[in-house]
Amino acid sequence: MRKAIIVWGGWQGHEPEECAGIVGEMLAQDGFTTEVTNDLGIFCSPAVADADLLVPIITGEMLEKPHAEALVKAVRGGLGLGGHHGALATSFKESAPFRYVSGVTWVAHPGSIIDFRVSISRTDDPVMQGIPDFDYRSEQYYLHYDPSVDILATTTFNGDYDEATRDVTMPVVFKRTFGAGRIFYSALGHVAAEFDHPYMGLILRRGLDWAARR
Repeated sequence: MRKAIIVWGGWQGHEPEECAGIVGEMLAQDGFTTEVTNDLGIFCSPAVADADLLVPIITGEMLEKPHAEALVKAVRGGLGLGGHHGALATSFKESAPFRYVSGVTWVAHPGSIIDFRVSISRTDDPVMQGIPDFDYRSEQYYLHYDPSVDILATTTFNGDYDEATRDVTMPVVFKRTFGAGRIFYSALGHVAAEFDHPYMGLILRRGLDWAARR
């Protein structure tokens, strides 16, 4: 049976504990044994390298360099890494090794909570199969991302809240490989209530399953 570790913490505005509970239940339904913890010390534990999937649901916080380097090594060795919204994009922003392995950094969300459109760019990918373009209400994330990512869905900024973003098309969902490891990211899911959207949770569920160690 596959093992998933979900670590939550940091800024409470993203409702990390509630989201961790939802993700843990989701993965358990898909046959994972799950460990949900708010102990950031787990990043230095051998349990992480032995797991099949790591899901940080963390905004901010600090990751010591040796812990970050151990995580990078674990992902290179096959550990899956995945998350939604602030996870990966806002976790441990001062850690260069973590930024390197996550492949994404949040930089802005002009207009805060707004309505925007999500366009599916890879309808042939199993993660996005059967999912049409859809409307969404949340923070529209402006990201800096690794050029190696495989973009599965995008959004285009209209510039109403920041002229500098007008007509910029930005990834919303992507996946990538890092050594033997797989990384999945979805920018959707600012708070736990967004899991009620018919596609937000489905995309995350499929993406985490894809990312888990083979």
